[in-house]
Amino acid sequence: MKELNTKKSSKLFNEAKTLMPGGVNSPVRAFKSVKRDPLFISRAKGQYIYDVDGNRFIDYVGSWGPMILGHAHPAVVSALKKTVAGGTSFGAPTPYEVEMAKLVRKMMPSVEVVRMVNSGTEATMSAVRVARAFTNREKIIKFAGCYHGHFDSFLIKAGSGATTFGTPDSPGVPKDLAAKTLVAEFNDLDSVKKLFDDNRNEIAAIIVEPVVGNMGVVNPRGGFLPGLLDVAHANGALLILDEVMTGFRISRGGAQEAFGIRPDLTTFGKIIGGGLPVGAYGGRREIMKSVSPDGPVYQAGTLSGNPLAMAAGLAQLRILDKQKNIYKRLERLGKLLEVGINRNLVKLGLNYRLNRAGSMFTLFFTAEAVRDFRTALTSDTNKFAVYFQEMLKRGIYLPPSQFEAAFISTAHTEEDIEKTIDANYHSLMAVG
Repeated sequence: MKELNTKKSSKLFNEAKTLMPGGVNSPVRAFKSVKRDPLFISRAKGQYIYDVDGNRFIDYVGSWGPMILGHAHPAVVSALKKTVAGGTSFGAPTPYEVEMAKLVRKMMPSVEVVRMVNSGTEATMSAVRVARAFTNREKIIKFAGCYHGHFDSFLIKAGSGATTFGTPDSPGVPKDLAAKTLVAEFNDLDSVKKLFDDNRNEIAAIIVEPVVGNMGVVNPRGGFLPGLLDVAHANGALLILDEVMTGFRISRGGAQEAFGIRPDLTTFGKIIGGGLPVGAYGGRREIMKSVSPDGPVYQAGTLSGNPLAMAAGLAQLRILDKQKNIYKRLERLGKLLEVGINRNLVKLGLNYRLNRAGSMFTLFFTAEAVRDFRTALTSDTNKFAVYFQEMLKRGIYLPPSQFEAAFISTAHTEEDIEKTIDANYHSLMAVG
């Protein structure tokens, strides 16, 4: 297999390393865990991305999830062009915010009131602050391997990039604040119950990715999510679903619709901005009334609900809301990929594990069934690095980390999936 020509990307990376930490503005982009220089992307369209050296790849990163309709979707591009002509930001209310709030509430009824912010981290940080204020308690429960952004309270046994770099507990997090974060095991309800027993009347909320995407894709076991809601409410705490990744992707109504659960608070990002920086949090009206200016919990942002992000997000959400066959198509493509990769594994006598949830998937290089952080960490990251590079040579762009979700968009075709399955077979042969 011919090596990729990525000289221009490497030249840019060498320059970037003198200007930015690690040469990047988000750690996983440095490609350290896959042992090569990152690609610098020049443009994207539909299911394809193009690097500065002119290489084209079938993209399964999709800007880490938001490109559910593919890159540069005509409706999103049109909305942005129309909006930008009228100004990019006002620091004042716009009609777009009202329309976005109405649409989010329509598609996800648990969100009676919503506040727009600028990132998933800002959304989760704010939701936890509201939960603490509403319950008058300080401690929270998170799960090992779940990543909720880089807020201090969340960088305790975090997934995603923190796992990739082997530093799940980040320096700079105050010890007294870290002590307020209790860590349970995903898919283990007993570990949650024990934390409540050991910290009676001190826990404000449980926060969880309903389908984990930040230690690779890990599905909840039957009864786990409803069990969390029951345990939280039995102990006077709230349940926060972090749907930054799963919201409007797992289904029209997110993971909470797919698993039949109504959380107290939900956080969003990714898809609701159509690819622009965005986040949101919302939930029961009585809880959200705590937020300023209705209540005492202060949270603000000059660019929150900015017209560009709202216009792009609205264009995308309206399509997801109206075209009911979209999720059936995504499931069909996801199933086709799953069956094909599993067939390859059988043919080659390999026992690696593919986890999938709708249009999200991860191939784990481990023989263990991956159901939590411990089992995810049994993956052979050196083999993943070889696999990643082999797939890249064959024109397939995957997340550059074993511990990240890959994403299918509606722009992908069955032909793309078959090409990916074929590339997977030959790449697995190289890995062994």
